[in-house]
Amino acid sequence: MTVLLAVAAGSALAWAHLITLHGRFWTTGVRLPAAAAPDRWPSVAVIVPARNEAEILTQTLPALLRQRYPGTARVVLADDDSTDATGAVAAATAARPGPGERAAGLLPLTVVRPDPRPPGWTGKLWALQRGLAEAADADYILFTDADIVHAPDSLARLVAAAVTGVPPGTAAPTELVSVMARLRARTGWERLLLPAFSYFFGLLYPFRWVSREGGRTAAAAGGCLLIHRATLDGVGGLARISAALIDDVSLARAVKRGGARIWLGLAAGVDSVRPYPRLADLWQMVSRSAFTQLRYSAVLLALTGAGLLATFLGPPAALIAGLVAGDAPVAACGAVGWALMAATYLPTVRWYRQPGWLALSLPVAAVLYLLMTVDSAGRHWLGPTGEAGATRLSWGTFVPASLDQLPGLREGSARWRKMWDLPRLPAPGLPEPARKTCRAVGRHSGGARNRSGYEPSAGRVAPACPRPARGRSGQGRWAPARAVAGRRCASTGGR
Repeated sequence: MTVLLAVAAGSALAWAHLITLHGRFWTTGVRLPAAAAPDRWPSVAVIVPARNEAEILTQTLPALLRQRYPGTARVVLADDDSTDATGAVAAATAARPGPGERAAGLLPLTVVRPDPRPPGWTGKLWALQRGLAEAADADYILFTDADIVHAPDSLARLVAAAVTGVPPGTAAPTELVSVMARLRARTGWERLLLPAFSYFFGLLYPFRWVSREGGRTAAAAGGCLLIHRATLDGVGGLARISAALIDDVSLARAVKRGGARIWLGLAAGVDSVRPYPRLADLWQMVSRSAFTQLRYSAVLLALTGAGLLATFLGPPAALIAGLVAGDAPVAACGAVGWALMAATYLPTVRWYRQPGWLALSLPVAAVLYLLMTVDSAGRHWLGPTGEAGATRLSWGTFVPASLDQLPGLREGSARWRKMWDLPRLPAPGLPEPARKTCRAVGRHSGGARNRSGYEPSAGRVAPACPRPARGRSGQGRWAPARAVAGRRCASTGGR
């Protein structure tokens, strides 16, 4: 218990330090102010990168086109090689006014398709670059994602704050103004993890430190980022960060290091409507870039994991262990640490309009985010499917090949498979070419899948691989969800 007491006491002290000396990251008071109208409203181009967003654009694009902006503004949608009707839906939305409106009252919309992406560019940044070329004459550029719904005065408020300077009373304009959108939190997984996503972002980049002139902390939220065009060109444009996975933070760092002022905060009326109904969807969103935050360092990963477990999991573990063992000091330290942790999370929970008791769930969210980061590191080291015969490090690695092989879970396996989007394995009897072309992947691979849950490889359509055979007992052996070319799958039939 001595070790646990030390961990619990250290965790409580760590939370006291974070609350008082870490830029008040836990508050939600850094809001976009209602700035005075500028003497002249500059021209603005709103650039929206979109790939396969036909469905979500019907919810978000109308609000963007109906912005009440006193100056000249236009919307450029960069259709990033969509395979659905993204461009057609956008054009139809612009041509179809709402009830009681005239099409002439909407902001003009231009839909562009980027040229083939050159080496050294990510898909999103190349689409944004194409949008910039279309809006070369704009004074300000608003980068916003396709899933963001803007209030009618959102653009005017952003520009007024940038031109007059934030916070209010600032003598000079703020060259980059960014708002962290409020993410959708309706399903159970969204409520558990998405408020925590915003919380951890603020913990990494305290908003007050971001806005501090001369400080080293720099960050932005790519879902809503307004930047002065001359400032963007002055730091080398998007070409400077063309290969960045975390492009918003990279751009903010370049701008701040160039001597310009930046601001990051919250604002009502900037909301994401993208759904993440399953844990697999959230897992993919986080793990594709989580290890990038740690600069691909195994040492930083180990230190981050140890610190996160001690800080977030230590207090509830100490409280439970102290109560079970009857050790009052351990239980008291655990209770104090957990209470301080929940108190820092409560403002974010309220900002997301969630019940207050959800603040107690932060340790669970922290552990899940740590696992996502470990998965992100595994993808970086092993590749998405495990290069050179290595097993893919993901949820599929830690679950049975087929959930209906577990006693007592056969009836619920369909529901669990749908929630986790688990892949099936090729049957051991498949010929060698079939095993090479069938690569078992989940949603987190990002590839297009056929009905059997496989991703076509090397341009060939993967065959529909049958499920592993079962013996008379209906029981199978546990096996990692992998499909390595030339190797028999471990998930065989019965006994």
